[in-house]
Amino acid sequence: MLQFSNLFYEIAAILSLAITAGALAIWLRQPIIIAFIVVGVIVGPSGLALVASSDEVSLFAKLGITLLLFVVGLKLDPNEIKAVGPVAVVLGLGQILITALFGYAIAFAMGLNALSAFYVATALTFSSTIIIIKLLSDQREIDALHGRIAVGVLIVQDIAVVLVMIGLSAWGGQQSSGTLPQLLAWVTLKGIGFLGSIALVTRFLLPRLLHSLARSPEILVLTGITWAIALAATADGLGFSKEVGAFLAGVAIAATPYRVPIASRLVSLRDFLLLFFFIDLGSNINLDYLGQQILPALILSAFVLLGKPVMVMGLMGLMGYRKYTSALTSLSLCQISEFSLILAALGMRLGHIDQSTLGLITLVGLITMGLSSYLILNAHRLYPRISRGLDMFERNLSHTSKLTHSEATEDWTPVDFIVFGLGRYGGSVVRDLCQAGFMVLGVDFDPEIVTAWNQEGLRTLYGDADDPELAALLPLQNTRWVISTVPKFDVGLTLLHTLKHHQFSGKVALTSHHAWEAELLLQAGADQVLLPFRDAAKEAARMLTQSGDPR
Repeated sequence: MLQFSNLFYEIAAILSLAITAGALAIWLRQPIIIAFIVVGVIVGPSGLALVASSDEVSLFAKLGITLLLFVVGLKLDPNEIKAVGPVAVVLGLGQILITALFGYAIAFAMGLNALSAFYVATALTFSSTIIIIKLLSDQREIDALHGRIAVGVLIVQDIAVVLVMIGLSAWGGQQSSGTLPQLLAWVTLKGIGFLGSIALVTRFLLPRLLHSLARSPEILVLTGITWAIALAATADGLGFSKEVGAFLAGVAIAATPYRVPIASRLVSLRDFLLLFFFIDLGSNINLDYLGQQILPALILSAFVLLGKPVMVMGLMGLMGYRKYTSALTSLSLCQISEFSLILAALGMRLGHIDQSTLGLITLVGLITMGLSSYLILNAHRLYPRISRGLDMFERNLSHTSKLTHSEATEDWTPVDFIVFGLGRYGGSVVRDLCQAGFMVLGVDFDPEIVTAWNQEGLRTLYGDADDPELAALLPLQNTRWVISTVPKFDVGLTLLHTLKHHQFSGKVALTSHHAWEAELLLQAGADQVLLPFRDAAKEAARMLTQSGDPR
């Protein structure tokens, strides 16, 4: 059992272990969160017992959670909330409700009491913002339809978990005697007063203060941190928890022009301090309790990894999405969240759950976060293997122009070009082709875009370029060109393979953002590769050189 003579040496040793474990996690393509929790177990009393200064580590952990909730609040700009759309709201709330109901039934059946089962069920409903955004961004899928839906669901979940924490903190923080109506009235009165005070400061003081300090980015960020910690301390004193105060501090700044510079400068500090939260969480886990929870954790993890995606796909199918989009979205959401661990820690602090339940939720987090990372990274390879079993999730497709094979081959008007991807770049390509007098069929897997183009008179099909089943619905026989404006290498290769399989005799144009990928696509059989940035730069240079004498 190793002990250090002062806090500085202790922190240095913990950080060294965290770096080593983090590097190993990266090599194994695992979330760093898992590495930090494991480090916490290693340095805690169940391991090497390195954490002698637990109060100091706990303080860093609390600051990390405060900044995390503050940054979450900063991202909740009213315009972004409106942009989430009804799909994310319905999917997010529906998934939370259904997962919580089934999760509660499973936890209660395993012998947990009602309150512990509630915490476990609630923890299962949320998905990891850190993991999903990181992996989707790495794969350049954050702006794809399934990426946008997943991010929208995460925003809904973040709001829901904060509301849950507000309720639990208000309930657990009341130590005074009195009847239930009296306690509810007192909590409501304090809440109204707290929110009213924040609204007044936000309306009359905060924007002017931030504007006067914006000349110094350092002071601006320091002001944001001070505001977050001050509201966190106030909320804690009122019995609403530090997390709630920090979140409301972020929401107060979210509507100002300064939310972006403050949030961007806080990310690194937030991640550094969050390291101590996960280490503190791991150090408080008793391995004896953890060992007893392996079987329940495996059952709940199977529910999250298998049952949760089924629920998401079922809801998306009812809303009219194809199984391809539903599958990719659901695979992104099949883990529990860092907020689930924060919620469990809050429950432990309030005395609602014991160390055994905390260990169970943490173990489910380790399992689902680890396995879901591989599912997200390999979703496109996994989909062809499971696609035939997902037909049941494609029910209501009235808006997708889904056709039978005979309708596709016999009733289609012959087209010159089939264009996959009708976003900004693809939409411009389609408009130019139509203006030149060509017959064009557009294909996109965003229902809103399909509807908009149909209203403009373009014959449009709902589908995706790397869906191998879609080619059978297309009028390939008389088409001169198939064009994909989706700048993804794997999508281009899949489309080429599908067209060859259907013996397409026309030409194929693909899109890429990288010259080296363009060479590989040409070698694979593409007749043309579009490079939007390069082509736009050449066009800009041509226009400038034709505008007159540069002298």
